[in-house]
Order: sequence, then structure tokens, then C-alpha cells
Amino acid sequence: MHRYARSHIALAIGASALAGYVDAIGFLSLEGFFVSFMSGNTTRLAVGVAGIPAEAFVAGRLILAFLGGVILGSLIGRLGGWRRQPLILVLVALLIALGALAGAWGAPAIATLLVAAAMGAENTTFERDGEVAIGLTYMTGTLVKLGQRIARALTGGPKMDWLPYAALWLGLASGAITGAMLWPHLGLGGLWLASAWAVMLAGGALLIARQEHRRAP
Repeated sequence: MHRYARSHIALAIGASALAGYVDAIGFLSLEGFFVSFMSGNTTRLAVGVAGIPAEAFVAGRLILAFLGGVILGSLIGRLGGWRRQPLILVLVALLIALGALAGAWGAPAIATLLVAAAMGAENTTFERDGEVAIGLTYMTGTLVKLGQRIARALTGGPKMDWLPYAALWLGLASGAITGAMLWPHLGLGGLWLASAWAVMLAGGALLIARQEHRRAP
């Protein structure tokens, strides 16, 4: 993350908070499955294959939806040029809004698949050389880097390099807390707030992209 400007880091933290919020709603709706954490779903898939086929089916379709979102986000990003980040976040907002509509129409299974696709697309927001540079919906790598930066700080290295990683984790955690708190009151209707948040992130990303495009030689 140290290779990114502060504006991009702030955008990443906001997107991570969105992911946490959405994943909490999805987890509660699916009663233990995830819409953004595919390592957990892979374990659920494996356990389901070993003895609970219905659970394997749920996990498998969520993984496929997430993968489809990654593919769609990557394609849009490649076609978007300097506008790639805002366009991807608009896609995220649209998929979440469709998920909210599906939930309102009494189709929670479709809603969660659409949201899983949105989370897959969101992970393509920060790419370098065709690879994900900042993971927004999973924190294992972030926590590893956080621990490494703290270790460096304790042994004479840069004192504050760990802060962006801590902020990214806190973004996801705070978003998840918010989603869990609102779930009893809004249910899948809470996805409308997530879609609006994604639109605001897209607006912020567009401002950043325009400034960088204008400064480019």
C-alpha cells in the first residue's frame, strides 16, 4: 500500500468498509456463508462435499458468482482506461442495487449471488500489472503485512508504515459491525445503503482519476 497516494489509501479503506458491511449482511442472511470471503466458502464447500450436499451447493454457487464478478470487473477495468476505478465501483453499486431489488422481491438467494458478484468485482479496483495490489474483502494478507511492518518498526525500521494496513483492517471490521447492527432493522434492505456508499466511492474515485489524468504528461 505504501506505493499508493493517500487519496487511494482512503478510497481503499472506504471500499473495505463497504465489503465488511455487505459481508455481515450476507453472512446473516445465509446463516454462515459469505458473500466476500471465499476461503471460508471453500471450506464450507469441502465440508459439504464430505457430507452435506446442500451446503456444498450454496458455497459453490457463491464462489462461482464471486469469480464471475472478478472476471466482469477485470474486463471493465481493462476497457475503462484512466476511468477504470470509478467504472468498476459503478458496477459494484449496480450489482448491489440489483441484489437489494431481489431481496425486496422475495428472492434472497439471488440477492446474495448478486452481492457476491459485486464483491468479486470490487476486488479488481486496485490492480497493478493485472494483479490485485490491495485486497479489499479479505484480510489475511493485510494482517500478515501489518505484523511485518510492526516488527520492522520495533527493530529500527519506519515507525508508521503499519498504519495503512491497520486502517484497512479497521475499515472492514467497522463496516461489518455496522452491517450486523442494522441487519435486525433493515434485513436485505440494508443493501440500498451499501449501493449508495458504492456510488459515493465511485464519485471519489472519479475525482482522483481526473486529477491524476490531468497531471499526466
